Amino acid sequence: MSTASRLPGIVTTDHVFRVPLDHQRPDGEQIEVYAREVVASARENDALPWLLFLQGGPGGKAARPVGPDSWLARALDDHRVLLLDQRGTGRSTPANRQTLARRGGPQEQAEYLAHFRADSIVRDAELIRRALLGEQGRWSLLGQSFGGFCTLTYLSLAPEGVREAYVTGGLAGLSSSADDVYRAAYPRVARKNAAHYGRYPQDVEAVRQIAAHLAEQPATLPDGGLLTLRAFQALGLLLGSGSGSHQLHYLLEEAWVEGADGPELSDTFLAGVQAQLSFAQGPLYAVLHESIYGQRSVDPAGTAWAAERVRKEFPEFDAEAALDSDAPVLFTGEMIYPWMFETDPALRPLRETANLLAERADWPDLYDRERLAANDVPVFAAVYHDDMYVDTADSLDTAHAVGNVRYWVTNEWEHDGLRVSGRVVLDRLMRMGRGEI
Repeated sequence: MSTASRLPGIVTTDHVFRVPLDHQRPDGEQIEVYAREVVASARENDALPWLLFLQGGPGGKAARPVGPDSWLARALDDHRVLLLDQRGTGRSTPANRQTLARRGGPQEQAEYLAHFRADSIVRDAELIRRALLGEQGRWSLLGQSFGGFCTLTYLSLAPEGVREAYVTGGLAGLSSSADDVYRAAYPRVARKNAAHYGRYPQDVEAVRQIAAHLAEQPATLPDGGLLTLRAFQALGLLLGSGSGSHQLHYLLEEAWVEGADGPELSDTFLAGVQAQLSFAQGPLYAVLHESIYGQRSVDPAGTAWAAERVRKEFPEFDAEAALDSDAPVLFTGEMIYPWMFETDPALRPLRETANLLAERADWPDLYDRERLAANDVPVFAAVYHDDMYVDTADSLDTAHAVGNVRYWVTNEWEHDGLRVSGRVVLDRLMRMGRGEI
C-alpha cells in the first residue's frame, strides 16, 4: 500500500516492492526494496516521464528530501523522480551486523551479500519499472558515482528500459581491475593531500602531532571504536568533496584540550572523527566496496584486499616513516582496508564475511562491452577532472568505448558536484540532452 506525504513544494509517495534475492531463482527467497516517488506539488497529477535516481555507494540509501532542493529541483521541472533505496539500504530489507547475524555464519552471510552488487540492483530496477510504467514504459536514469557504475550495468543488461541516462562522476573503467583502480587512485589522493596542505600549511604540523600521539597511544572513540594512526589517515576520504578540505581543517583545529594530566584529544574531535569514520549507517560500503570492481574477465582470482596490497607500492602513505622524517603525514582516500573490520564496532562482527568476499573468485561480469559499444541510448556524463574517487582517464576511456555518449569535463566541481552545485550540473547535462549545448 502506497503512502503519500505533502512537503513544501513536493509530494512524496512510498513504494515497497518484493523482489527475488537471487534473480536467477525468481521463485526463491524474496526481499523488499523501497523507493520514494517525488513529484512537484504543482504537477502532482501530470503525466510526467519518470527519472530513476541511482545513488552513490555501494551501500548508500537515497537522499531524504525535505523540499525541491539541489539537483532534485531541476529534475522535478520535467520528471516524476524515483529515489531508490538500493537493496540492503535504508527502508529496503536491511543488511548489517544485526540482520546478517540471523542468516548464520560468515559463509552464509557472504553468499547472501554476493547478491547485492550492481547486476542485482539493475534487475530490481527492471521489476520496479515494469510495475510502475508497464512492460513497454521507459524511464530516464540519473547515476551519481556508484550509481553511474549501475547505469553502465543497466545499459549492459536492459537498455530497452531506458530512454536516456545522465551520469555524474560515475563512468567506471570497463576493464579496470581492482588493482588498476587503486594503482591510479593513490597518486590522485596524494595530489589532494598536497592541495590541502597548500591551502592550510599549518595542518602539516597539526597532523604530525596527532599522528605521533596515536602512534604511541590509540584513542577510544565514543562508540567504542579504536582511533589508530591508520584510522586517522582514513579521514582523507573527505578530501574528494568540494568542502571536505575545509571540514578536515576545522576538525583538526579542535583536536586538543588541556586535561588533568596535560594535553589530550578532545571529545569534540573524537566525536567528529567518529562521525566521519564509523560505518554504522552504511556498512555495505565497507563490506562490498572492492566487489564493485570484481569481474571474472578482469579479476578472475577476486579482489583480495587490493587497496591494502597496492598501498605498499606507495611508501609516501607510510605514516610511521613520515614521522621518522620531516615528510608530511598523508591521508588516504576511498580505500577499504581489512583492519577497519577490527577498529569499527559496526564492522567487527562482519570481519570474516568481508574476508570471504575479498577471497571470492569468478565474480560475474558487470559490463557487456560489446553491447555497450553498440549502445543507442543517449548518455550525457559529467566527468570531474582529477576526481579523487573515479579515475578521469578511466572515465574518458569508457566515454569513448560506449556508444552514444556525450561528456563534459570540468574542474569547477569535485565528486559531489551534483549535490553541491544546486541545479547547475544536472541542468547542463539536460541541456546537452536537448541539443542546446
